[in-house]
Amino acid sequence: MDRFPAHMDWSLVQSFLAVAETGSLSAAARRLSLSQPTLGRHIQTFEKALKLSLFERHPRGLRLSEAGERILPLAQQAQHTMSAMALAAEGESQTLAGTVRITASVFASHYILPEIIAKIRAVEPLIELELVPSDITENLLFRAADIAVRMYRPRQIDIVARHVRDIGMCVCAASSYLDRAGRPATAEDLLSHDLVGFDENPLIIETMQSMGWSATRHSFAVRCDNQSAYWQLIRTGCGIGFSQRSIAESDPLVEVLPLDLPIPPLPVWLAAPQAMRQTPRIRRVWDLLAEGLLSAPF
Repeated sequence: MDRFPAHMDWSLVQSFLAVAETGSLSAAARRLSLSQPTLGRHIQTFEKALKLSLFERHPRGLRLSEAGERILPLAQQAQHTMSAMALAAEGESQTLAGTVRITASVFASHYILPEIIAKIRAVEPLIELELVPSDITENLLFRAADIAVRMYRPRQIDIVARHVRDIGMCVCAASSYLDRAGRPATAEDLLSHDLVGFDENPLIIETMQSMGWSATRHSFAVRCDNQSAYWQLIRTGCGIGFSQRSIAESDPLVEVLPLDLPIPPLPVWLAAPQAMRQTPRIRRVWDLLAEGLLSAPF
């Protein structure tokens, strides 16, 4: 088969791709905001239209059959084509009114963007804003979002990116923890304290190793990848951790430790699809986001 049947319902292709990528009906249903029975019917209808069995059951969910493996690249190609058409059509819109969808990390969505979004709404009341907190990289080309605020340089093809600024980082801990465990006087003293680190994210370990420390995940007494939960673990006294300096300095429960550690700053980037960048409302929100991020007290 080198093409889909005529008059194929696009929602069936989207459901097939979601199940293929997530490996289960429940996860795919959550991604598409559908009920699991509806998604199951989509897969059955798609298989009936193609006269193929696309998935096989295994202990952890569903995996593609041999026929599904052959169909997958065709479905992905169709998705790319549909997304490109949608981006091109949306990019032609010249009105300022409408919706702009912004994605950012969970931490940035909680502690950085709300004040900036409030200011955007004040000056551009015709633009509706959607904020998508996510620590998973959203695919801008598939319209998962219109603009992304990233803490790393985006390298996706057909994406416009701008480095806005860098955010200073620090070592910090709750006063309650330091009163109990003592305040480290040197960087080496950290190794005798409870440290709060990431779980599967290797960023902190790799940074410490680059400074010559033999850190492993077991160097951290408490581990968590969700950045907002990670910050709450620090401020409630679970141990010493790492945070944006401005956030730590503004929290009365937390102390910034004056240790001589060369922690790299956190870069802030804006990213948007090339085809959408010049849409008036997206260009306007892009400019206001950059302005807000530049003037924020980081």
